[in-house]
Amino acid sequence: MSRVPPQLDRRLALELARVTERAAVAAAVYRGRGDEQAADEAAANGAFSELCDMPISGEVVIGPGLEGEVAHLFQGETVGRGGEAVEIAADALEGTTLCAKNMPGSMSVMVMAAPGALLKVPPVYMDKVAVGPGYPKGVVSLAAKPEENIRALAEAKGVPPTEITALVLDRPRHAGLIAAVRAVGASVKLITDGDVAGIIHTTDPAGSGVDIYLGIGGAPEGVLAAAALRCIGGQMEGRLILDSEDKRSLAKKLGIRDGSKVYGLEDMVQGDCIVSATGVTDGALLHGVRMLRGRVVTETLLMRAATGTVRRISTEHRDPQKFNIED
Repeated sequence: MSRVPPQLDRRLALELARVTERAAVAAAVYRGRGDEQAADEAAANGAFSELCDMPISGEVVIGPGLEGEVAHLFQGETVGRGGEAVEIAADALEGTTLCAKNMPGSMSVMVMAAPGALLKVPPVYMDKVAVGPGYPKGVVSLAAKPEENIRALAEAKGVPPTEITALVLDRPRHAGLIAAVRAVGASVKLITDGDVAGIIHTTDPAGSGVDIYLGIGGAPEGVLAAAALRCIGGQMEGRLILDSEDKRSLAKKLGIRDGSKVYGLEDMVQGDCIVSATGVTDGALLHGVRMLRGRVVTETLLMRAATGTVRRISTEHRDPQKFNIED
């Protein structure tokens, strides 16, 4: 039986919120400027600066790339000024294209957990299925066809398939999946980017209009989304897509021996974790950064698995120069 990592010091939650706030504000400077790389780098630099000032002995186990590919938040980078040992999963700017085009839904997301709690995955694709809380265990599965998952979810919810909405990334690879979902009468909501927020939307079907997430997205984003579901509730399965020798080699270096394994929620995130997400652009989940005269306003979703606590925090930062923003 695997060891369940210990609970985290709850005081670290607000510290982590400061990290995503800093990253979100840094990225927001580049909203609508069409420069994805500049926005991404600004967010990563901002997050790294705050992480280095935290009272932790942290290691980034999931980040935007490997050492040598990115300046900060690469896998294996150490952060903090000493303290509780933790591991970090970082997506300093989820939805870089959304930010660059000033489209809805970009945000900064960070996960903190005890050492050994997070599934370490390479920067590859992952096939995913996710639903929110309140359903029988195993109601959906990657072993089932999309139309079978829709029917099973509809039956569990007590509605016809025509009242089910699936969220899917708008990609050519999903043409068959989309057709299968529509063939059973369900509707499809397409998103261009941002599948972490997309999976979180399944936890509130009444508010978001989303019942199930289906399809292929990034593996690192899959682990971040799984952490959010650990806090809020829900079910998720993921399977890495290792379709080249290079990808299989990267996976083996992280200790992944079975490339076809289907990971459940508990496989991806064990025990306690803290998740912080701060909006960069306005979206259905979070308001974006507001830059006003003499102050900057952010909105953050802060979650903890051990307690099931979900906080929505609106913060006024009255020192814009802290973010290197001139009033």
